[in-house]
Amino acid sequence: MKIYTKTGDAGETGLIGGPRVRKSDPRVEAYGELDELNATLGVASSGCEDVELGGHLARIQDQIFTLGSELASPHDTPAHARVPVVEPAWISALEQAIDAWEEELPPLRLFILPGGSRLGAALHLSRCVCRRAERRIVALSTLAEIDPQVLAYVNRLSDFLFVASRLANHRAKVPEAIWDIRRSRRP
Repeated sequence: MKIYTKTGDAGETGLIGGPRVRKSDPRVEAYGELDELNATLGVASSGCEDVELGGHLARIQDQIFTLGSELASPHDTPAHARVPVVEPAWISALEQAIDAWEEELPPLRLFILPGGSRLGAALHLSRCVCRRAERRIVALSTLAEIDPQVLAYVNRLSDFLFVASRLANHRAKVPEAIWDIRRSRRP
């Protein structure tokens, strides 16, 4: 099977079980952002030596693929019934990890700048891409029906990635860079 089909050469793509749409369609934008998020998590995972965190990232990558398939299949198509569902337990698992890790981390009292260890910085980048994906999904939800669990999951995932970035830096013994508002004040 060839990887190229030439069916998208005119700027259109096919949805799962649905019509062909422009590649700039809000639905394509939304699941495209999830694809980018998944790629950034792949980069983060490639440098992750923390077994616990790596296990979470692998599971999340699989779950993001499910979210993407949910967004790529309009609810009014027969194919939508065959798409895996986003499980509420996935959100609970993110919350449980956040709660456990916050017990290990020093309290957050100031704003921190993204960065730190290579893994911490990669997770901060993933958090930013996650927030952008969330914005695209919110925009799509004003135009089409989407599973509310998708939005809840992506919202919680950005929190998870923030805490995971802090955890990666903490475990690597790399101090967080604090944003100093005094340096940022206007004269």
